[in-house]
Amino acid sequence: MHAFINSLLLLTFLAAGASQVSANPPPAYEGRRLYVSYCQLCHGTGGKGDGPLAKEMQISPADLTTTVRARSDTILVKIITGKGRQTITGRDRHNLLSDAMPEWKDIFSESQVKALIAYLRFLGGARHELVGDPEVGHRLYQKYCQVCHGVEGDGDGIMTTLMGIKPMDHTNPNETNAFDNEELIEAFLMVKAGSCRLGEAS
Repeated sequence: MHAFINSLLLLTFLAAGASQVSANPPPAYEGRRLYVSYCQLCHGTGGKGDGPLAKEMQISPADLTTTVRARSDTILVKIITGKGRQTITGRDRHNLLSDAMPEWKDIFSESQVKALIAYLRFLGGARHELVGDPEVGHRLYQKYCQVCHGVEGDGDGIMTTLMGIKPMDHTNPNETNAFDNEELIEAFLMVKAGSCRLGEAS
């Protein structure tokens, strides 16, 4: 049961961290996979710059949870890929660039860079702890949630009109952040019981 709930929670949060969600997992979902494989060793599980290799480095890895809040996607693309890094000046160059930061331009495709940025923006704005397996969460969402919350998670499922309520828009972090994990878990358990309501929009 805990694995079921945690997986749904994780997909909900990743959807909220993405600017657009589709029938496939949201961009932040793919970004998380890339982050775990390529970035987590230095930047840490939560992006705080406290990964296993951080203590061995002469320059501490950046705290990505604060970095992404004040930087445009254009700057983040330059930092990640290395393309155009030389054009970054002033505070951004001083705070964000070091010789230890690899250039990923030959590793990541353009869509992968966008997915990684979507996940970094999730890390920078999330109030919930990441738990669960996003692949399992995606399957569970399609089975239990999509009919009301819609293919894209924005609350326009085929049952919405019949139910006479507006389900939560899971792509809007302002809505998902209004509830803590316990409240969301309660809502998911109500799905299993056949009555899904979280306030007036669940």
